[in-house]
Amino acid sequence: MNEKKFFTSESVTEGHPDKVCDLIADSILDAFLEGDKNAHVACEVVATTGLVMVMGEVTADTYVDIQGVVRRVVDKIGYNRGKIGFDAENLAVVVTLDEQSTDIAMGVGNDTGAGDQGMMFGFATNETKEYMPAPIMLSHKLTKRLADCRKFDLDDILRPDGKAQVTVEYENGKVKRIDNIVVSTQHSNKISIETLRQYVMNNVIKKVIPSELLDENTKYYINPTGRFVIGGPKGDTGLTGRKIIVDTYGGYAHHGGGAFSGKDPSKVDRSAAYMARYVAKNLVAAGYCDKLEVGLSYAIGVSEPTSIMIDDFGTSKIGNDEIIKIIRQVFPLTPKGIIDYFDLRRPIYAMTTNYGHFGKDYLPWEKLDKVDELKKLLDSIK
Repeated sequence: MNEKKFFTSESVTEGHPDKVCDLIADSILDAFLEGDKNAHVACEVVATTGLVMVMGEVTADTYVDIQGVVRRVVDKIGYNRGKIGFDAENLAVVVTLDEQSTDIAMGVGNDTGAGDQGMMFGFATNETKEYMPAPIMLSHKLTKRLADCRKFDLDDILRPDGKAQVTVEYENGKVKRIDNIVVSTQHSNKISIETLRQYVMNNVIKKVIPSELLDENTKYYINPTGRFVIGGPKGDTGLTGRKIIVDTYGGYAHHGGGAFSGKDPSKVDRSAAYMARYVAKNLVAAGYCDKLEVGLSYAIGVSEPTSIMIDDFGTSKIGNDEIIKIIRQVFPLTPKGIIDYFDLRRPIYAMTTNYGHFGKDYLPWEKLDKVDELKKLLDSIK
């Protein structure tokens, strides 16, 4: 019997108000790490019409021009004209950063202990070459293409804010086709909706979506409300950490609830989530299973994870207890071990902010450098 399932994931562009805040937060983090690799940063950002507020806790032996970072980021995204509604040169930037609590600092000195309690999840599946679920990867490709088209658009049609959503039909656990695609993009008020829809179909959707996944029953919704001129922080207040599902697996896997952006790697919300993804991806690539979810939990000030959980969705070649034993044997799981292994105390975080923290082969936690070792261990067990 054929079992059908439909799954939907969304992505947003770098001009989405929440992503504006995420990129500002991660750029501030990078600036502190550039001056002091041992900086402790927990930075939150709010953006609305004409205003950016930077809040949080920082302990660092360096100076950062926060206002300058904010304006550079906003300008680079493309909000550099007053008529768009959010202008880098005409922003009020309010900064209120305090030192990190000494109570927290006691538990994370030299990165020996976790910066907080919580659980983090990593996931991988062999249904795409990136070892990511197809709905979120296709959505990211659409929003990335939207941004690229805007930046090189001589006709000046598109604006920075936008989002995409893809619904994939699965049959017996395998990707079969795309059921529907939604693209909504901020645009010039001089362009007609018909011209915009044709532009997006020809220059965005048809350029990145594999034709073999489309058929005569695939439905397309391009700016379904018709008009999207007011966007970005003028259209909707932005806040750091509101796109955690976009950042990870598009809802296909569990999420511990902790956001990534603006946090230095002593916060296991970020670093342990990266390691959990690395573990899952390398195990799937090594042939242990077709898809795998890895869950790690930590207690503040404690170095070793308080638990390791896995779900192989019935696809593993060996028992779960054996997989957990191999995870402990092969992968560094303490905060210091993770930070040192990925060299996380360096300014690499602005490049993670948009179009997913996973599925990008240039990020250290996306490497498949444990596959050969894991294959040898698998062969020894079988």
